[in-house]
Amino acid sequence: MARSIVLRQLTMAPRSRHQLELKLAERGVPDDVAAAVLDRFEEVRLVDDAEFARMWVGSRARTRSLARGALRRELAEKGIAPEEAEAALEQLSDEDETAAARELVRRKLRPGRAPEDRGERDKAVRRLASMLVRKGYSPSLAFKVVAEELAAAVTETDTP
Repeated sequence: MARSIVLRQLTMAPRSRHQLELKLAERGVPDDVAAAVLDRFEEVRLVDDAEFARMWVGSRARTRSLARGALRRELAEKGIAPEEAEAALEQLSDEDETAAARELVRRKLRPGRAPEDRGERDKAVRRLASMLVRKGYSPSLAFKVVAEELAAAVTETDTP
């Protein structure tokens, strides 16, 4: 029974060992049976937390534009060991993170409509920086990128 539960879970999507342990416990599988089944799945490399972490980071960074901070939290929630999480996060460079932040800000800025009055500009800065921080970007990077992108947007609207 435990084996079929694990196989069914892995057929739907890659899972960490911790996620599979939780699913087996939820289904009432005794801990010793669950451990034996999961150990065997690790031996044959059907469960591999390091590979899961690499795939998770690549996918979430690409599809959700999440920064290392948010990805680190997600991996911890999935039971990935800190050293495996850090190894997976190494695939994201500072340049990748900055480029993703810029792209997020550009998508949120209305083309040709950079806020001109001080109050609207401050509101836009807070809104955009908050969005980046929620996605795991550091506040300093968030404010830097937002300021640069707003300045570029103002320059674009000034050019005839």
